[in-house]
Amino acid sequence: DKLRNQGCVSTVAFGWERPKWFSTDGREEDYSFRRNNLFDLIGKECKAVREAVGVLDLSSFAKFDVTRVDAEAHLNRLYANRVARKDGGIVLAHMLSPEGRILSESTITRLDKDRYYVLSGAAWEIQDMDRLMAGIVDGDDVKVENVTNAFGVLVVAGPRSRDVLAALTDVDLTNQSFKWLTAQEIEVAGVALRALRINYIGELGWELHTPMDRLAELYDAVWQAGQDHGIANFGVYAVNSLRMEKAYRSSGVELTNEITLIEADMERFMGADKDDFIGRAATLQRKQDGIVAQLVYGEIDADDADVRGGEVIWAGNECIGVATSGDYGYATGKSLFFAYVEPDHAKPGASFEIEVLGERHSATVLVEAAYDPANERLRA
Repeated sequence: DKLRNQGCVSTVAFGWERPKWFSTDGREEDYSFRRNNLFDLIGKECKAVREAVGVLDLSSFAKFDVTRVDAEAHLNRLYANRVARKDGGIVLAHMLSPEGRILSESTITRLDKDRYYVLSGAAWEIQDMDRLMAGIVDGDDVKVENVTNAFGVLVVAGPRSRDVLAALTDVDLTNQSFKWLTAQEIEVAGVALRALRINYIGELGWELHTPMDRLAELYDAVWQAGQDHGIANFGVYAVNSLRMEKAYRSSGVELTNEITLIEADMERFMGADKDDFIGRAATLQRKQDGIVAQLVYGEIDADDADVRGGEVIWAGNECIGVATSGDYGYATGKSLFFAYVEPDHAKPGASFEIEVLGERHSATVLVEAAYDPANERLRA
């Protein structure tokens, strides 16, 4: 109700309502495959996050507590990346099939030695719960609990996010005490919660995982504290634009069960030096055998329509791949895309054409993220 009263237009993710965009002037969306009448509103939401601070309800995350003495070994068998070895550490990790195909993507937070907090996309809740349970080896002391409905999540992100939260907690939020890619169990506005310094947006910020029955209370406190800092609501339309500027892949879009970490250029998230994990041998074999498609990120010379996914990639009259997603980046002024193409066309600086709504547009592979490639703002 609080968000709806501020103009929130919701979308649905696995049965969860979550903000899509905010109608601050009463307008309704004129649906189109081209840039529509929301273009400037979404730009304002992105501008608030990039220049001030934004707040977003993302309670739709699938959430799991994995605990007890064998929790670390259990997760290391199931996920390609090695889980954090220090309390508070956060890693991005992927569950693979025995053939090395990407099944799901999670962030795994080590709360303490025998306690881990696993997050994945809303649509993967049932599948990931099944995989976490099925992977328990006889004799292991592991408990897996689905806590999806127990925790709500507020994303508070932007260069002023630390100022907003500092007014609501006694915890030191500086880099010295609360580093990027770490988590702490703290109180904010008197609410005990799990604060994760990570986001899918590419700015200084925190995910606040709080008991669901206190989520509205926390939102009110954050909203009030943010009034002097230009706080604004934002939705997942803005999130897509923001994540494209940071070259963040999307689970189920760029990352699917059709490809491995090698095609997705995600080998850095594989702990190849650790003990065996599901899909390790197949992934290494794929690297040795070579691939027929490579994920690329780039800029397209668009006019009033951006890549959405499924567009044909052309090199002359030869089809060399397919786009997976895209959007306009408001901070960079670039129309950006992801695509799978033949490896010969995947090198930085390579050019080809993408067919958008029946017209071909020139596109170029970028060497790095269009926005803050060194992650300086995330580390600020």
